[in-house]
Amino acid sequence: MTESGEAIDRAAGAVAGADAILVAAGAGMGVDSGLPDFRGREGFWEAYPPFAKLGLDFVALASPRWFRRDPALAWGFYGHRLELYRRTRPHEGFAILRRWAEQAPRGGFAFTSNVDGQFQRAGFPEDRIAEVHGAIDFLQCLDDCGAGIFPAESQAVTVDPETMRAVGDLPSCPRCGGLARPNILMFGDAGWDPSRSDAQAERHRAWLVDLARSGARVVAVECGAGTAIPTVRRHGERVAQAIPGATLVRINPREAEGPPGVVSLALGALDALHAIDDRVRACGSSGP
Repeated sequence: MTESGEAIDRAAGAVAGADAILVAAGAGMGVDSGLPDFRGREGFWEAYPPFAKLGLDFVALASPRWFRRDPALAWGFYGHRLELYRRTRPHEGFAILRRWAEQAPRGGFAFTSNVDGQFQRAGFPEDRIAEVHGAIDFLQCLDDCGAGIFPAESQAVTVDPETMRAVGDLPSCPRCGGLARPNILMFGDAGWDPSRSDAQAERHRAWLVDLARSGARVVAVECGAGTAIPTVRRHGERVAQAIPGATLVRINPREAEGPPGVVSLALGALDALHAIDDRVRACGSSGP
């Protein structure tokens, strides 16, 4: 049996015997749905050629300053992403993870740095999702007028594909009528309203504490979380260390390495999840 085959067997055994499933997802999770992962400047500019001409990369654009300096530029970038995420169908790996979570006696929880709303669109319960960097489906007033966080569902942005600039009306605050911005944590962002993400994080923390106290067998399935922004990787590792007997399954085609005890799969999320699920089903059908 190959090394990857042994790792798939170990992952399947852990999932099949799990009391609870933690899904930890980074940008690589959405690649199989057709979403760009913005890996490096060239990858970002391949997805957004007009920004290459301006010399603006992801870090430069994902900044709150553009909403004041050049709102059409800011909403060109985020408006395109909003529409892209709205029309993107989550890949089958989400359904596999949701089924594992539903079959686990203590359920599951998704912890993600992604802002694309893919877990909600895949049917994960809203109260079992923690979006550590916020979500593009929610907005906040740029001037913090007291409106709080509000849904983006009634807002639409028209983007000129040649310039990637927004044209026409921009998303506005329902309270004061001023410019709205995504409820997303950007780089150098002192104005982000973290209240929604904080509430999610508290529910997630309480779930983990309860699992640790009860001696539950926890499996953390980490998909597409890289080292450039290691929020998700560190979370999965902390959970595996804090809960006795917990197993960390790390799925990443380029950065699958991890601490001692990690089950490493150097595969894309969809391929790995299908492979693990096939073994889980085989174990279930073979009986005791």
